[in-house]
Amino acid sequence: MVTAVETMARPQRWATPFGPDMTEAIVDELMTLPIFRDIDESRFPGNTPLRGILLNDTRVVNYEPGEIVVREGDYGNSAFLILDGYLRVVLNPNLPQNMLGRLSMKKKGFVEALSQLWTNSWRPEVRDPGRYQGATSAGSSGGTAGVYLQDIPAILDKHQTAQLGPEMIFGELAALGRVPRTASIFAESDVRVLEMRWQGLRELRRFDTTWKEKIDLAYRKNALHNALSEAPMFSHLTEEQLKAVEEETLFETHGAFDWHTSYKRMLAQGREMEHGTPIARQGDYPDGILMVRAGFARVSAQLGNGERTLTYLGAGDVYGLEELYRAWQNKGEDVVLETSLTALGYVDLLRIPRTVLEEYAFPQMAPPRQRLADLAGAEISSDALKEWAVGRRYINGTRAMLIDLNRCTRCDDCVRACASTHGGNPRFIRHGATFDHWMVANSCMHCADPVCMIGCPTGAIHRSMLDGSVVVNDDTCIGCGTCAASCPYDNIRLVQVANLHGEPLVDGEHKPIMKATKCDFCSSNPGGPACQRACPHDALRRVDFRGPDPFRGGYQ
Repeated sequence: MVTAVETMARPQRWATPFGPDMTEAIVDELMTLPIFRDIDESRFPGNTPLRGILLNDTRVVNYEPGEIVVREGDYGNSAFLILDGYLRVVLNPNLPQNMLGRLSMKKKGFVEALSQLWTNSWRPEVRDPGRYQGATSAGSSGGTAGVYLQDIPAILDKHQTAQLGPEMIFGELAALGRVPRTASIFAESDVRVLEMRWQGLRELRRFDTTWKEKIDLAYRKNALHNALSEAPMFSHLTEEQLKAVEEETLFETHGAFDWHTSYKRMLAQGREMEHGTPIARQGDYPDGILMVRAGFARVSAQLGNGERTLTYLGAGDVYGLEELYRAWQNKGEDVVLETSLTALGYVDLLRIPRTVLEEYAFPQMAPPRQRLADLAGAEISSDALKEWAVGRRYINGTRAMLIDLNRCTRCDDCVRACASTHGGNPRFIRHGATFDHWMVANSCMHCADPVCMIGCPTGAIHRSMLDGSVVVNDDTCIGCGTCAASCPYDNIRLVQVANLHGEPLVDGEHKPIMKATKCDFCSSNPGGPACQRACPHDALRRVDFRGPDPFRGGYQ
């Protein structure tokens, strides 16, 4: 039995158990399964016992035939263990977007786009209530969180699938690596699964060798192989050579997985974001390169008693390559790291040893074209904006709304254009954090790390297959507010919707029906973002903060 621990504090997350209906009896049942029964409980610390993890970091979820468990492309923070029943994973081809509760988007024609000027209702957020009837097959806003596939035999006939049965684990790579789900999985029969939030999964991997080997093996078999095979420096290798590189490669994570929680708390307290967890320090001897698989990391150099930000790295970028290549080229010359690397929020890395690079990569490589340290040659005065953007994590934004306040006349043409395009209600607020004469407006930034997608029960918020924008399917949104609460930048809002007569829609309990709204980058409009096109002074621009200098170029 789990008892109170007097000498060691329990994890703060246990103040809100993952499964409020979890009981000691369910934990007893779980402990009879070989996957938990064979764990050496003595290896777990007193403040995080095995039974405590099962009681507070897991929950039992039941699914009906046809109900979707995970969707390809979704972001998740939990893994699953099948207790009873069978699931199907869709291998090829992927399920259509509308089956997953997502929008099947297409560009509007010229007449369709123009007709918005006279077809919009005088009341904002008007909907046809008929869209929300019919409960579960396409999702609804009537309270159900399930999205169902209606004809399982037809799906099995048209798609290549594989069966998953009791005691099989899935979803662990996406949960621990903050990467999109790679396939859709649905219930073939009545199924009972154990859902484990990522913190509990991390502790199981940390303190039990069997779980560590299981997860690490899956990582090497899937994610690691793909990441290395896509890296230009290893593109010439045979499968046998690539496997040798995989066996020597280590993977590690730094920073806080749920960084958006601490981010919002710190901003509420009026504090700027710290730069995060140190990974490598300037002056250290490198033992290999670091390849970013997910997340962001800050590259900095010493400046007096402090440091200046040179750039930041994202998925696919490499750190330490220039120094190690120079050492190999100069026949073993001792080199040290010329810059420091720090996790920004959360970063998932691959560490590839120096010996592996010297055998498999360097002999076939051209010399690196630029050293990260060379970025220190830029004027120090140009760093201020970069430091501000990094500190506020705007580097996450791929299509942020940047307003030049020296040009903006506050005419609000941008707001009116947005409202005309979205049923009478704008999808952004012309307000936001400012630095000098630049404002990052409260508009969805379509993040590279879209934490808003984590936890959406119906998959209503997702990336558009049309252009990669983060969009919300109004038909399957149930107004739970999970995405709005998760957005680090407060760029998602819940609005009450009305029927065609302008009367507020309510559910069976007479509670207002709410929907999540946000900028969708005007994905269906042929001319692109209406706000940008409407600005008469070229003051509003959509920028990718991952570019070389979003304040001077790289406008979309």
